[in-house]
Amino acid sequence: MNRAPLKRSRILHMALMGASDPLGEAEAIKEKPFLLRALQITLVVSLYWVTSISMVFLNKYLLDSPSLQLDTPIFVTFYQCLVTTLLCKSLSTLAAFCPGAMDFPTLRLDLRVARSVLPLSVVFIGMITFNNLCLKYVGVAFYNVGRSLTTVFNVLLSYLLLKQTTSFYALLTCGIIIGGFWLGVDQEGAEGTLSWTGTLFGVLASLCVSLNAIYTKKVLPAVDGSIWRLTFYNNVNACVLFLPLLLLLGELQTLLNFSQLGSAHFWGMMTLGGLFGFAIGYVTGLQIKFTSPLTHNVSGTAKACAQTVLAVLYYEETKSFLWWTSNMMVLGGSSAYTWVRGWEMKKIQEDPSPKEDEKSSMGV
Repeated sequence: MNRAPLKRSRILHMALMGASDPLGEAEAIKEKPFLLRALQITLVVSLYWVTSISMVFLNKYLLDSPSLQLDTPIFVTFYQCLVTTLLCKSLSTLAAFCPGAMDFPTLRLDLRVARSVLPLSVVFIGMITFNNLCLKYVGVAFYNVGRSLTTVFNVLLSYLLLKQTTSFYALLTCGIIIGGFWLGVDQEGAEGTLSWTGTLFGVLASLCVSLNAIYTKKVLPAVDGSIWRLTFYNNVNACVLFLPLLLLLGELQTLLNFSQLGSAHFWGMMTLGGLFGFAIGYVTGLQIKFTSPLTHNVSGTAKACAQTVLAVLYYEETKSFLWWTSNMMVLGGSSAYTWVRGWEMKKIQEDPSPKEDEKSSMGV
């Protein structure tokens, strides 16, 4: 009788804690030679790193470049959603005409499905908008610290929504992340480069990333479990919802007065940003497929470290020892949380029926 509620609770818990479905992980994987598998993993991880880092630097250029001087962050985000929508529809049409050449689901706009996905789309809009606004107001080097509280929000929401307690060691790693975040804010302030606006947008982006994971798990059944269908409906809804925002914030008028509106270079960079936005979803799924969700988290943390170093070198910035310490605390705390969660999931799989009195009493 209670099967459905338990299933929803378990799905929500998995979304919050970053865990994967044990049944999915237990699927048989064809044995491949070690060197071939190692080469595949290296290529996929490299592709993820290049795509993700390139997208951040390109978005920074579009949002806050002195050479462009274009103050329309909502339009930049809207255009990237539009490119993603058109790419999804184009690939769907291509797959229909060439069924043996590529595998892509058929996409038809169903208003009932669009309404079902709408709550997620609102969170999705918040996530990508706050991400871009954070990147607009803070430097690329501080970007990862500015939006580093996703893990903390995961733990907090798991307690508020599921009444799930968190182990002492997991809470300790969250404490390290929070400490690194505050130290980073302090050091940005000491160097005179702190943007409280950008930092606030980073915190809101972190919250929306956590909420996006929850709503994604809940909404997936409405699109038959297809991530591509969900991507399509999410971006269609986003394009519609962004239009009144563009009018209310006066960005359309700003765009009409933009000196490079007819520049092929400008629209090429905008379109390239949309392509990277589309590609990041694909390469993320690819990395998880060829490694694991936990390895993907570790790879993301290492990528963030490389991105920070590249940003400091590219923009020729000089950072203090405590500034670097804050980054190491955030990255180290995130890696430690991933390791702790992996260890706890392994224990649960080995002992799937723990006693109730053995549950941790350490709450949030």
